[in-house]
Amino acid sequence: MVQKESAAIEKINSDVNIETITVQSLIHVIRDKQVMLDSDLAMLYQVETGALNRAVKRNEKRFPEDFRYQLTEVEYSSLKCQTGISSSTKTGYGGRRSLPYVFTEQGISMLASVLHSDVAINMSISIMRAFAEMRHFIANNQMLFERISSFELNQLEYQRKTDERIDLIFNYIFDHEESNQKIFFDGQIYDAFSVLIDLVGGATKSIVLVDNYVDVRTLNILSKKKTDVPVIIYTARKTRLSEKDVETFNQQYPKLEVQYTGVFHDRFLIIDDEKAYHIGASLKDAGKKCFAISLLNDSGVIYNILQRLGVETQEHDSKEYIQIGRRGRE
Repeated sequence: MVQKESAAIEKINSDVNIETITVQSLIHVIRDKQVMLDSDLAMLYQVETGALNRAVKRNEKRFPEDFRYQLTEVEYSSLKCQTGISSSTKTGYGGRRSLPYVFTEQGISMLASVLHSDVAINMSISIMRAFAEMRHFIANNQMLFERISSFELNQLEYQRKTDERIDLIFNYIFDHEESNQKIFFDGQIYDAFSVLIDLVGGATKSIVLVDNYVDVRTLNILSKKKTDVPVIIYTARKTRLSEKDVETFNQQYPKLEVQYTGVFHDRFLIIDDEKAYHIGASLKDAGKKCFAISLLNDSGVIYNILQRLGVETQEHDSKEYIQIGRRGRE
């Protein structure tokens, strides 16, 4: 058994040049304490990890919880991520079969008294000096660490406030998906044309246009509607839109119906009986002069417009029926 351990130690000495190891790099902070892994200590003391832990177990009373404790799976996994330790990597000490133990500064000092070797004593002195240097470094740079910590907290607070502002912006955009008013100036024909196309193309059930001045340019805009979405145009009888124009349109973009009315002066575009837009110019003249497109948020206004159009259409049909009857009697 002694020969096997001696052979293992010789193998370790050939693979590891202890003089090149920086002790400070083997010190970790776990549970707010500076500690070293049992395997790293075994390497420095030139013994097997198992032998080191067996020596400690034989003197268990000398190693209370604040001198030595076993890591949890979470702690060991975190340590492996931070230091790049591989669970499958052999260290020359037989590999890990259980969770490692770590030793605090007091526990490392106690190790020298139970291992009974010159190497352990000399190495313990070197490790104690490393711990002392680290405490000295931390003490001398405490103000710097505090400033870094304060800076990090400020960054986190700034990030939190930034996230809140971004959330507010997106919430506002979500709640105000559509601007209530769009204004177009002289010459913005393309911009006005694009907005009107978007409004017409957004309809899924119906489109109602009230415009006393319509022609084929109006139909060009209405042709951008979705398939099978019906369109009703309410316009003045003196409109330039002919029956042939309506027939041609219906052959390709059904279904368009034209009704005549004279009670509206302004232009209105009603989408799906839910959204109504007041348009400051006829669709055919969009962008030629300054005008605005305004969204009417009052659902009562939409109802009143549609109701008035219905009444006007009925009155118009009745007058037409009376006139036809009179002509027949004559």
